[in-house]
Formats: sequence, structure tokens, C-alpha cells
Amino acid sequence: AFLKAWTDACNASYGTPTLLIPEEKTFMLQPLLFSGPCNPAIVHIKLKGTITAPKKIKGWKLGKGTRKAWIRFRRINGLVIRGGGQIDGQGAPWWKSYFNTEINRPTALHFSECNNLFLSGLTHINSPKNHISLNRCNGSFISKLHFIAPDQSPNTDGIDISYSSNILIKNSKMETGDDCIAINHGSSFISIIGVYCGPGHGISIGSLGKNGAHQTVEEIYVRNCTFNRTTNGARIKTWIGGQGYARKITFKDIVLVETTNPVIIDQQYNPYDSVEAVRVSDVSYHNVRGTSSSAHAIKLHCDKNIGCTNIVLKGINITTIAGKKTYASCKNVKGVCSFCNPHVPCLSHS
Repeated sequence: AFLKAWTDACNASYGTPTLLIPEEKTFMLQPLLFSGPCNPAIVHIKLKGTITAPKKIKGWKLGKGTRKAWIRFRRINGLVIRGGGQIDGQGAPWWKSYFNTEINRPTALHFSECNNLFLSGLTHINSPKNHISLNRCNGSFISKLHFIAPDQSPNTDGIDISYSSNILIKNSKMETGDDCIAINHGSSFISIIGVYCGPGHGISIGSLGKNGAHQTVEEIYVRNCTFNRTTNGARIKTWIGGQGYARKITFKDIVLVETTNPVIIDQQYNPYDSVEAVRVSDVSYHNVRGTSSSAHAIKLHCDKNIGCTNIVLKGINITTIAGKKTYASCKNVKGVCSFCNPHVPCLSHS
């Protein structure tokens, strides 16, 4: 029924078609692929009710093209999804199989090659893996989403982004078991504003450069975000042996509430001996304030051969929960720190 309605909407010859999922109704969906291109410049999906995945792993009918995701949208420009409804990935049985490498857990919603995407006003709960993936989606606007998954649910990221540019994510609440937002290879000009994160692993650039890969991320802007009892806050992580760069990244007006690793750059993620590393440069942390659940509040750990350059910290004030002093560790970092608490020993001070 969903695919038939989609075919009618996608092939509409005039106007702006709307596929309506009515409120106060729940629909159990098997894995689906909504595919374009579509005739209209804009296609609406108005999700007012609830869509739910099968309860048990054996109940999933995963076929070719749907193995990695529950619901996929591919090559649809001008897709608008809104309406106040709920998407329930029924992830609990999949989490129990986390250590079974033969079971490939699916993403709940996967968008690929969907330019000018608009997502707003939805609640996403309990995905088997990450809740949303954006791949090769340019010019997307995402707002007023709410992600809910237990803090111990593995890899239940809120939004994973790759090969995408000109993305705005704002005014959303992300309570997950992994990264609230992960920005991966091929992403640029990503703005994240007014996001509440916790529980979860914070907002991460990377990881980049696994298995020696050449990977790039640049022009990332994170502002007015809160990290509440998250494992990490503002994090950049790259693998030793990788190549490429993470650059022109700003974290500004960040509030910390009992965050374990509030500020962290790890250029030696899962280290092994290599002369290569992903270059990390032009990173700024401005007005980062609040409490850390650990005394070790700032970690800037960079590669001895490549190092991190032009790292700027300004207006940092991080104390422990009890109001005691915190400390910073850093190695192979060049940059400036002004008005920093804790003091960052290897940066110059203005």
C-alpha cells in the first residue's frame, strides 16, 4: 500500500502531491525502498501516525537493496517529510546481537542522493543501528527531530552524514547510545545549531582515515549546543595511518553538563605505527562552559609526525561537578589559548 501510494505521488503530473500516513494509526512496515526521480519538483510525506518495524529479527524480510536499511529514500529531489508522527525501529533484539558479526543491523532511515531534503517534526525511537543516514544529499534542512534510544544501545547514532554538503540541522533533541551526530568522509559546509545531546557520545567529526583511507571533512559549524551527561562533547577522531584532512571546524557557545570528555581531538584513534595521519587544522572552540564528570576535561592528542595546527581555544571554563579544578593534556599541537580554564600547557597564551 505504501509503495502504491508512493508511485502515484512520485508520478503525479501536476501540483505538489502528498503521501499521508494518518494519525492515531500504526503501520508495521517491512523494509522498503522509495525510489525516484519523481515528476514533481517537491513531494510531501505527511507522517502523522506511527510506523513500526517488525518486532523480531526473524520477522524482517531483508532483500536485495534493503539489507542495510529499514526504509530507504533514493534519488528524490525536493522530498519533504514532516507531520509530528513517530518512527519506531524496534531495535532491542538487534542490540542483543551486537557481537554476532553475521547479523548486519540495519539503519532505520537511509537517504541517498536526495538533494534539497526537508525533515521536521518527527520522533525516532529505538533504531537497530543509527537512526538516520544522509549519503550524497546536498542542501538539506533538518529541524525539530527527537531521537530516543537507551544509553547502552550500541551504535544508535542520531544522524550520520557522509558525502554531503550544505546541511543545516537545528533545534533537535538527541538521546541515543552513540554519537548524536557523526560527520564522516566527504562532508562539508555542515551547520548544527541548537541541538541538545544526551545521553550519547556527543557530536563527532569522524572517525576518518580507517585502514589508510584518504578522507576529508571541512567547514563544520556547531553552535549553541548542550551536552548533558554525554561520553564526549565536541570530538574529532582520526586514525593513525589515514590520509586527508579535517579542517575549518568551529564549536561555539557550548554548554556542558557532567560531560566525561568535553573537548577532545584524537589524531591517534586506535593507534598503530605509521608515518601517515589525517591532518587536523583550523579548529576553534569558543565559549565552552560547564561541568565535566572527569577532572581530565581537555584532551588534544595529535600525531608526532603530522601534528595538529592552528587550534584555537577561547573563553573556556570547565570545572568538575563539585566545582573543583580540571586539567588539560596535549601533545604535538600548535595554536593559541586565551581565557582558558583549565590551562592548556602546549598552546601559546594570549
